[in-house]
Amino acid sequence: MLQKDGFFRRSEPAPARGLMPPAAAPQAPAPPASHETPKTTANPEDRKEAKLVVGPDIKMKGVEVNDCDTLQVEGRIEATLDARVLEIAEKGIFCGTVAVDSAEIHGRLEGELTVRKQLVVHATGRVSGKIRYARIKVEEGAELSGEISMLEKTPAPSVSVPRRAIQ
Repeated sequence: MLQKDGFFRRSEPAPARGLMPPAAAPQAPAPPASHETPKTTANPEDRKEAKLVVGPDIKMKGVEVNDCDTLQVEGRIEATLDARVLEIAEKGIFCGTVAVDSAEIHGRLEGELTVRKQLVVHATGRVSGKIRYARIKVEEGAELSGEISMLEKTPAPSVSVPRRAIQ
């Protein structure tokens, strides 16, 4: 037996509840369109930190992470990373290619690591592969293996001075 007003249907619209204005309420007129574009001042200091957290028991594979301020690894990730900061927790594992300003390793990193400023490998940290760094701090108990080298400091630009004839 079918009824006109079924279980999910109502014959008349429900009254407005909560924060929504009633349907028949008059709307305020829109402001006249202006030909000027609004001026927005975007300060770099106003930008929020772009942080990605790979939580415990999370596994990511085959990703490329860009425009990330901080990557915090508590699970496992196989990726290519270009960021400012890499933090690997004690149970975290990163496999892949990394280019960062600073890295703090409590867990494992396997692959190619380039640290433009400072690399810190804690006692529980294990880093293997091709490792390049500007500065390094290694705690007792940490393990490093593979090709390890210091980044070359950028040479000062040479200035050529034209010779003048001495009279």
